[in-house]
Amino acid sequence: MAISKKIRVLIVDDSLLFRETLSREISKDLGIEVVGTASDPFAARDMILELEPDVVTLDVEMPKMDGIAFLKKLMPQYPLPVIVVSSTSNNVFDALNAGAVDFVTKPNFGKQGGLGSFINEIIVKIKIASTAKVASQKKDYVPVKPMAEAKVNSLDHVIAIGASTGGTEAIYALIKAFPRDMPGILIVQHMPPVFTRMYAERLNNSCRLEVKEAENGDLVRPGRVLVAAGDYHMELAKERGGYSVICRQGEKVSGHCPSVDVLFESVAKTAGKRSIGIILTGMGSDGAKGLLSMKKQGAFTIGQDQKTCIVYGMPMVAYNIGAVDKQLPLDKIPQEVCDHLAII
Repeated sequence: MAISKKIRVLIVDDSLLFRETLSREISKDLGIEVVGTASDPFAARDMILELEPDVVTLDVEMPKMDGIAFLKKLMPQYPLPVIVVSSTSNNVFDALNAGAVDFVTKPNFGKQGGLGSFINEIIVKIKIASTAKVASQKKDYVPVKPMAEAKVNSLDHVIAIGASTGGTEAIYALIKAFPRDMPGILIVQHMPPVFTRMYAERLNNSCRLEVKEAENGDLVRPGRVLVAAGDYHMELAKERGGYSVICRQGEKVSGHCPSVDVLFESVAKTAGKRSIGIILTGMGSDGAKGLLSMKKQGAFTIGQDQKTCIVYGMPMVAYNIGAVDKQLPLDKIPQEVCDHLAII
């Protein structure tokens, strides 16, 4: 029997205790080999050239050079999948913007099970990152340009968007491109609590649309974007004269909470043909079945294409089961949505 190749990981962190703990724990996974550890970006740079790791875990806050500055120097010269390890901070979004594939929050060592939960999460993300197509490696990458204001039918339509790995930047590109008179937009991005609020605020400060973390009972209205909160499923519900959202805690669905499938199934049931479903980059299958339900109810459905995905997982499954009306590069999606909504 052929032995599958282990994922070669380089750990970069200024804490000796953290480096040793992380190295010891993730090495217990038979699919991972820690090829080295570095205490700062300067040592890391030399080790990357020497050891050629498949994935790097990178602390954001370090002396000499912070992780974000390092990413900005590293990615153009030596693009490879990087997972940022950070405290709860907006820095993670700067790191993702600089080219990191994903992030994990540092564990609370005082909390029972905190380390074990962190190790399980980072092992999963290392394995996903090893399959990722780093943005700097995409020769066919085309930036998404902001659209001019467009006349669209925004009153009775709803747009639902789902994403996972690589989705923070993909969603940012779409929302930034959309004109301000868009229909209400609902987003599920796999992300832990607190970070969803930070992410919504970041989008709100840089886009023409109003963006907020969803709260139970929030109205869905033109020009507004609601981002599902971490650990809360979000569903579309009928409201007198329009729509609102139900936000509730619950068991994971399709491996996640919030779940894209939960959102899409509710949109299929509540809005039907007056909706658009968009599934973006991400590992796994969350959202595929829900998108198929939307399509069966008459919704227009779009999947991001393989060339522009960081991880072509969720859109691939959706496409393979027949849930996608159109598969498009990321930069073509805003215009397609507006064309579909155009008032003739």
